[in-house]
Amino acid sequence: NLSGCFPRPLQVFLPMLRQGFRQMTAGLLADTFLEAHCITKVNKMEDKQGGVELPDDEVRDLCHEPEFYEKLASSIAPEIYGHEDVKKALLLLLVGGVDKASHNMKIRGNINICLMGDPGVAKSQLLSYIDRLAPRSQYTTGRGSSGVGLTAAVMRDPITNEVTLEGGALVLADQGVCCIDEFDKMMDGDRTAIHEVMEQQTVSIAKAGIMTSLNARVSILAAANPAFGRYNPKRSVEANIQLPAALLSRFDLLWVIQDKPDAENDLRLAQHITYVHQHSVQPPTQVQPLDMKVMSRYIAMAKEKTPAIPDGLTDYIVMAYVEMRKEARSSSDTTFTSARTLLAVLRLSTALARLRMSDMVEKEDVNEAMRLMEMSKFSLFEDSGEKRFVKPIDSIYAIIRDLAAGKSFVKAEEARQRIIQKGFKPEQFQHCLNEYERLDVWQLNTARTRITFVN
Repeated sequence: NLSGCFPRPLQVFLPMLRQGFRQMTAGLLADTFLEAHCITKVNKMEDKQGGVELPDDEVRDLCHEPEFYEKLASSIAPEIYGHEDVKKALLLLLVGGVDKASHNMKIRGNINICLMGDPGVAKSQLLSYIDRLAPRSQYTTGRGSSGVGLTAAVMRDPITNEVTLEGGALVLADQGVCCIDEFDKMMDGDRTAIHEVMEQQTVSIAKAGIMTSLNARVSILAAANPAFGRYNPKRSVEANIQLPAALLSRFDLLWVIQDKPDAENDLRLAQHITYVHQHSVQPPTQVQPLDMKVMSRYIAMAKEKTPAIPDGLTDYIVMAYVEMRKEARSSSDTTFTSARTLLAVLRLSTALARLRMSDMVEKEDVNEAMRLMEMSKFSLFEDSGEKRFVKPIDSIYAIIRDLAAGKSFVKAEEARQRIIQKGFKPEQFQHCLNEYERLDVWQLNTARTRITFVN
């Protein structure tokens, strides 16, 4: 298979020998053979850009720039307006987590994401950009795909009459990304073929005397529309999504992108779209987006890292997961919080450490992973009858009050980490501290490291 290679061949045409009736009907046929003297392997990014490699030092210095995480995320599909957190999640999908394998067990490191939203929120554009950016990827649609086309098909060779096995889209995208658009349009029988791939990372075949298992170590990026075309906030989440719980739990992040009318946001969006349509390039911003080849090179270097989780963070991650389960029991989102959620937090944390070119996961990585998990759940419930947050300051105060749990003081750093996990910004936390200190609800020491309640 010379796919992705540039040989310098000598073409040789050899006639195929036919016998009996086939010789009378087929005539003289010929096959083309390539006798290659030199093969140079390139990926599709080098093919488009001419094959010029950037210095490793120049690419590695990106992680030392201020706010490089936001810069990398904004460089993903810069022509598309907004979706900052969604682009950060897609960046982590490209980097991926670390695989854990032993003699009898394997835990996947690939990250699976499902984007579900109203028509016209650029889901397909995000998928096509990821398909172009990833070094190895496959793009398919739900209506044009079958279970056999995604996994593997048993074919019979017309010349030798032998049974052969041909891999589908998930097998061909091994160690890459498989983008599936119109995921909700797939038949239920075809959709169940993805279950094994999303968790075990293999495709088991038992057809026509062929019993084998093919590797499908692939990250799945799916895009779907809600059950009624548009997301209906008056209905429950289960009624809007209408996907089996066994499939939803295999997605590390499930984003609901709603097209809600907002005068200020609509004005900026219209200006952005008209500028892109006129000039075929994104509008000028404060942060200059990176070139696609630089992004691909940086992601390839980041995937070479294998960061580990230190023992000091184990208790912190365990308590954070227990807190998530506690909140899930008291609310209506129990379907989306399970033991796989804990593995998703670990995968996102290791992907963030890879992005920093680090060999060790830090607490800030875990906090950012928890924040992305919280923001994805917030996109599910922000308009579903119950309002989870009225004012950011009041919500932050309630979280700090619950963290005190009867005590008269709370450590400021512990409260700040808990607030960031809930999806709030550090500026909102500081504003809450100043506001309630002015109201004499609590007091802070001189170093501002301890919050003491007045009453």
